[in-house]
Parts: sequence; structure tokens; C-alpha cells
Amino acid sequence: QVQLVESGGGLVQPGGSLRLSCAASGNFFRINAMGWYRQAPGKQRVLVAHISSSNSSNYADSVKGRFTISRDNSKNTVYLQMNSLKPEDTAVYYCNADVVLRVFQVVGFWGQGTQVTVSS
Repeated sequence: QVQLVESGGGLVQPGGSLRLSCAASGNFFRINAMGWYRQAPGKQRVLVAHISSSNSSNYADSVKGRFTISRDNSKNTVYLQMNSLKPEDTAVYYCNADVVLRVFQVVGFWGQGTQVTVSS
């Protein structure tokens, strides 16, 4: 059906940068909003950044000024540029997309997650 595949996670030192990518594939009409969430060990999954189909974006307070979300609709891909990373950014990062399968049928899909570890 629809798959979201994330990439770009890894180990980085404090102050470093990473760029996450999430590509959607499968049979669908279009993608509406897309977002990145993260889940640290023992904590709930929380929204990091969100971008609408018209490229309007918003961010969690904890990442404002450091993270940038963007999308390439021609590639059905959303990105998360993460700069000035801190140890508290360590988490599994998940991509989410509201996918229009057909007229009046919108379904939310999740990626499998990618680990980001910020440590010296």
C-alpha cells in the first residue's frame, strides 16, 4: 500500500548536525501534511515539526531555531535538518504523513523510525 522509509539517523557529537529524510512510496493520490515526531526512552512520542501541503510549518519550542522541516512534493519526501544538536535530542525519530488514498479517504501512515544519538 503506502510505505514511509526514513534515513539519515546516526551518532553525532553535541553541536553537530544531521539531516533526516522520509520518502513515501506506493499507490496514492497525494500527500497532505507531513511531520516528524520523536520518542526518547521511557517517554511518549511527541511532535517535533510539522509541514502542511502549502509549506506552512511549525515546531516544538525545544527545537525552534535549530531544526528546519522541508518537503519536495515531486519526490514525496520530507526532510528534517537538525543543527546544534544536544544530548536531549537523542531519540527515535518517526516520520508521519497524511496520505490521500482516494477522494475523501485520508489515512495517516508512520515510518519505521530512525535512531538519533547525540553524545560525545
